[in-house]
Amino acid sequence: MCIQIANAERLAMEAMAAAIEPPPQVDYLRWAEQNIVFTKRESPFPGPYNRKMFPYFDEVLRALSPDDPCRVVTLAGSAQIGKTVVGNVFVGGSMDMDPCDFLFTHPTEQNAVRWSKLKLLPMLRGTTSLSRIFPQGSRDGANSILMKEHVDGLGAILISGANSPASLSQVTMRRQVQDDLAKWEMNSAGDPEMQADNRSRSDEFAKILKTSTPLVMPGCRITKSFEQGSQEHPYVPCPQCKAMQVLEWENMQATLDPDNPERAHFTCVECGFPIEEHHRSELLDGLEWRAHNPKAKRFHRSFWIWSAYSYLQSWARIAMEWLRVRGDSAAEQTFLNDTCGKAYQAKGEAPPWEKLRDRAAESPYARGQIAWGGLVITLGIDCQADRVEWQAVAWGRDFRRYVIDYGVIPGHISEETTRQRLDALLQQTWPNAAGRRIGIDRAAIDGNAWTEDVWGWAKRHPRSKLIMVRGRGEDSAPRIARVKKERNDRTGKLLKWAGRFFNFGASVLKMALYRDLAKDDPLSKGYVSFPRGLDDEYFKQLTAEYRKAKKSKTGFDVWAWMKDPGQANEALDTMNQAETAANNYGIRGLPDAIWLKLEQERETPIAPEQGDLEDLMGGGAVRSAAATASAATPQPVKPQARGRRVLSSGIR
Repeated sequence: MCIQIANAERLAMEAMAAAIEPPPQVDYLRWAEQNIVFTKRESPFPGPYNRKMFPYFDEVLRALSPDDPCRVVTLAGSAQIGKTVVGNVFVGGSMDMDPCDFLFTHPTEQNAVRWSKLKLLPMLRGTTSLSRIFPQGSRDGANSILMKEHVDGLGAILISGANSPASLSQVTMRRQVQDDLAKWEMNSAGDPEMQADNRSRSDEFAKILKTSTPLVMPGCRITKSFEQGSQEHPYVPCPQCKAMQVLEWENMQATLDPDNPERAHFTCVECGFPIEEHHRSELLDGLEWRAHNPKAKRFHRSFWIWSAYSYLQSWARIAMEWLRVRGDSAAEQTFLNDTCGKAYQAKGEAPPWEKLRDRAAESPYARGQIAWGGLVITLGIDCQADRVEWQAVAWGRDFRRYVIDYGVIPGHISEETTRQRLDALLQQTWPNAAGRRIGIDRAAIDGNAWTEDVWGWAKRHPRSKLIMVRGRGEDSAPRIARVKKERNDRTGKLLKWAGRFFNFGASVLKMALYRDLAKDDPLSKGYVSFPRGLDDEYFKQLTAEYRKAKKSKTGFDVWAWMKDPGQANEALDTMNQAETAANNYGIRGLPDAIWLKLEQERETPIAPEQGDLEDLMGGGAVRSAAATASAATPQPVKPQARGRRVLSSGIR
């Protein structure tokens, strides 16, 4: 029997050697080529990572290496251009080549769980080098949806949400990714970006990757981070004169032919040579990153890239996307963010209310009438403690809107008299320029306050006629999205209104509305028309809010919509609700055939009735013709006088 005794001196020397051994070379670019394989589900170009498909990421991956002295790397750019791939290579390569504690933070814990299941787990399973160090099926607490530990304990991946301050505390992280940074909101402990940055504060050689598609300026986190860094832009050579330049959206837009979007191209800023899509491989072969703020390169490298450089999107598709959204201010914002990779410069203030009032005074139609072009009618309803306010709006082609009327119904939404008047309002019709009376196609009532009372009235009417809505203030909120199934906190039962309740992006709608209000040409897309007869208070309310930075409780700037304390804003709220009803109706997606049908049904003048023989032979023919002409011409509706607020005609 042989007993082996460990050599204590040898063990000590081995431990010392391991401690002073230089770290292994970390080459993320080489690791991506050797390990990343895209499936057909993940990419239109399945197979191993191909540098020729993503040449603009070479320098970004080099910047993430320990060989580059910068501490922070920012990557701002278009959606679906490969930013997530860079983050995945950074975390996967780190855990394979130089294991450490790694923090991967998403806007919310829900986003974090989704990324862990749909992105991280498939990468750990499908990458040979990672499947060995992150074995699947472990039942210990070290491996869960939000935590993956290296098999030998040398490091771990902690996945968190920026909305959870607890997950951003009491940990030290050598490397981290801050994903979708522009969507991060303040949490209960303050600024989540600063909290995440502090997790790497004690490591002198830490690396932080910040990546996102930009959203709205001022206030966009990723744009601010990009501007603080080296501001590196992708320069490519002109195929003819070889002059280096950045492909800018404005350059393509200047020569865009609406009738031939497939001919979209850039023009050389030096020689005027048309740079076409078939030149793209030549352009990318000569791509160079050039810093506009080189003094920051030592500490913070920032990069910007957009869809025109990517093989994942054709230039013709970029042009067609623009032609589809042009004139729709909210859709233009999405195009600028997702396709162009740039922040939308918010119009934080509306035009002076006096300018809108004066424009309305010269309007060709009166209050209570529907102007030519107004084909779909929606209603926005806002509930207050002692009244219900509403606004009727007509919608036409090219996202144009025509205000019809604005009014107030006294009483609370829970009162039966108030509900009966709202019932009558939903049945009301208004005369249009063709002499026809048109009723409401879709109505939206604010269900954020007094939700049970609102539902008590709303369930009287079909969901095809009436929906409940509530606004969300985030700049990243969609224009309309169904509220996820909600349950009663006490009973756990599914709330009955879940099927007809929708959130809307209040901030997005306000920015778009204020940009549209500034348009002076009635034929421009998105133009807003007002009738004669609205009082000054309406225009003051419509323009009551402005976007401004305010200090949070923790002392950080938060961009939010504000108004003067003494100024009401229900006209703006009901306008947003009426627009949400229009979006729910599908106003932005109606094909030309539907618009044509609506025009034929609603704007074809009513044919005069044929009189009898006695009328035609006598003076009755003249009287009949006069009566017909009078009936076919909408008569101005005189607004009822009231103090600050105007009651609608026909609603008492």
